[in-house]
Amino acid sequence: MQHYQQQLRTRRIYSLIAIAVFLVALWASLDFANAANSGKFFERLPYVFDFIRNFVPDSPMEIVRAMFDLPSPYDDGSLKYDYTSERVYVTENFYIPHFIYQLIITVNIALIATILGSAIAFVLCFFASTNLVGAGATRWVVRRIMEVMRAFPEIVIAGLLTAILSIGPIAAIVAITVHTIGALGKLFFEVVENADMRPDEGLRAAGASWVERVRFAIVPQVLPNFVSYALLRAEINIRASTIIGAVGGGGIGEVFRLAIGRDHAAKTYAIVILLFVTIIAVDQFSAWLRRRLIGNQSFEFGRGAA
Repeated sequence: MQHYQQQLRTRRIYSLIAIAVFLVALWASLDFANAANSGKFFERLPYVFDFIRNFVPDSPMEIVRAMFDLPSPYDDGSLKYDYTSERVYVTENFYIPHFIYQLIITVNIALIATILGSAIAFVLCFFASTNLVGAGATRWVVRRIMEVMRAFPEIVIAGLLTAILSIGPIAAIVAITVHTIGALGKLFFEVVENADMRPDEGLRAAGASWVERVRFAIVPQVLPNFVSYALLRAEINIRASTIIGAVGGGGIGEVFRLAIGRDHAAKTYAIVILLFVTIIAVDQFSAWLRRRLIGNQSFEFGRGAA
């Protein structure tokens, strides 16, 4: 009991020291921000929400009109209220609203990048797993390649690619794909390294090749986790494609940057709502699909105790 009390006191002391270090680092960061902002950081904090308070549309219905490309009663010939000119007509009488069309482009960028990145990461992860290839040169090279791919954010990779591929969705797809390979590759090979190797030993004793061992002993074990990670990455990639779009990658991010830069409040809020609804929809769909693929038992842990 005395030993437990001593450990408890030591743990509390370490916790207090960690909190103190965090507070000092936080204060130093705020002080640096204040100095870098010519001493105006703390002075301007009370006004941080002024932009949101002043950035309001003429009417709440303007958000709906901007979202679905409906005519505005405030139309004065300027771009701010010109919602109808950018409709994407499918037939003579049926059109896709401009923002929804751009959102579809963004989602397509994310899905294509996720599919390509997941497929390549799926192949590479087996060559990066110690339990399948050992600790030799192959594993070292593949892991270093993955580290380089995920070392830079997608927006940095897209910026480098614009000099080669120009600005547009192709550069965004390549940038997100590269980062996805590095990020998913690491998650995938960690799952492979935790797989049960007894089926692999059985196939090896029966004379199966390396590819056959991977196909029949490892893949059935790790595939549910692979799918779960790929779905999670799809959600992340939708956000990444929106950010890249804001710097010229196309899609909803580009029109969002233009709307907020031109002080078009209704268009800006319409885009924010569309993005919010899309992220929720993708998250719910991913959760539903994971339940179907993995089984409800993986989501029931701890529910009985609650």
